[in-house]
Amino acid sequence: MRTAYKCRAYPDPEQAALFGRTFGCVRLVWNKTLAERRRAFHIDRKRTSYRETDAALTGWKKTPELAFLNEVYSVPLQQALRHQHAAFAHFFAGRARHPRFKTRTSRQSAHYTRSAFRMRDGQLRMAKTTAPLAFVWSFDEVDLAALNPTMVVISREPDGRWYVTFAVDTGTGEPEPPPAAGHAIGIDLGIKDFAVTSDGNRIANPRHLERKARNLARYQRRMARCQRGSANRRKAKTKVAGAHRKVRNARADFLHRTSTSLVRDADVIVIEDLAVANMVRNRRLARAISDCGWGEFRRMLEYKAARAGRTLIVIDRWYPSSKTCSYCGHLLAELSLSTRHWTCPGCRTRHDRDHNAAKNILAAGRAVARGDPGEVCGADVRRQGPSLPQSAAKQKHPRREP
Repeated sequence: MRTAYKCRAYPDPEQAALFGRTFGCVRLVWNKTLAERRRAFHIDRKRTSYRETDAALTGWKKTPELAFLNEVYSVPLQQALRHQHAAFAHFFAGRARHPRFKTRTSRQSAHYTRSAFRMRDGQLRMAKTTAPLAFVWSFDEVDLAALNPTMVVISREPDGRWYVTFAVDTGTGEPEPPPAAGHAIGIDLGIKDFAVTSDGNRIANPRHLERKARNLARYQRRMARCQRGSANRRKAKTKVAGAHRKVRNARADFLHRTSTSLVRDADVIVIEDLAVANMVRNRRLARAISDCGWGEFRRMLEYKAARAGRTLIVIDRWYPSSKTCSYCGHLLAELSLSTRHWTCPGCRTRHDRDHNAAKNILAAGRAVARGDPGEVCGADVRRQGPSLPQSAAKQKHPRREP
């Protein structure tokens, strides 16, 4: 198991200049290699191997135009080639989008393996630097002096903040799981309420982006008035990036707290397989859906449940959880999104839309765990997508070509 610890870093001017040159060289190697890969595929109809990109990098360093690549340490450049090779492998397997070119205004990072840094007595020394890198360690439960990272990532955010990330292999032994809670819950995610559980608990949607929208719009108007390429525009862009960082950090903190609480209180967690990429195509709800962070919430539930020994079940996205009566199994023909409460025509039970959906999601998850999804109310409804409920494992997508 691999664990990462991200800390705020404070490099001195010499280190900042060296890391800045490294970021530029990594970006150049990535973009130039990506352009060569695309040219080879579209013109010569062949794929480029990692060995070919490595040989090309060696040749670039010998040319007068790109001789400055020798001024930085070679490990981050090699890691950029490896990451691009892995990105194309994921793309051709249908698990990711086509790799894109890097820009100098986005997040910059450089990956260092064991040969490019030294960690001793809690001090981090990077290659080609004279002084240790200053950073703030915020994990009291981990002894920094005994930390043995396998990789160190130096990054700089668009707002100018520096970070250092330590990747640590915790070994093959699994951590001791928490005591069994003896409880199972189904979760229905939404916009009005971020989540409604089968127990009837409602988790309010904090709407972080909506609360910061006025400040963000003001900073964006200031940036729009500045001349392109000027120092004032660069300062205004930093303000915009800082506003986005506050929204991003607040959302991540909320998702971490919520997912940790759910994993601690339940042995079995059942959620729906939401197609977030398709849902954000709705122009009226795209911003609200993106602000919820459902995809990141599911990712947190997956790794935290695996680490705590819990069971996470993901049911089919086409299961009609909202239209099915959780008491008698009656299935409505239509149910508009504006209808928040409805009465079952079969048993006359009054339902809250989200609470009823959470109950049905839990029932569907229990049926999946028993290996008999046909017992779920409404499971015989004809679906337009995959016919079987999905598990928490990664799904294999069709092969795609660039």
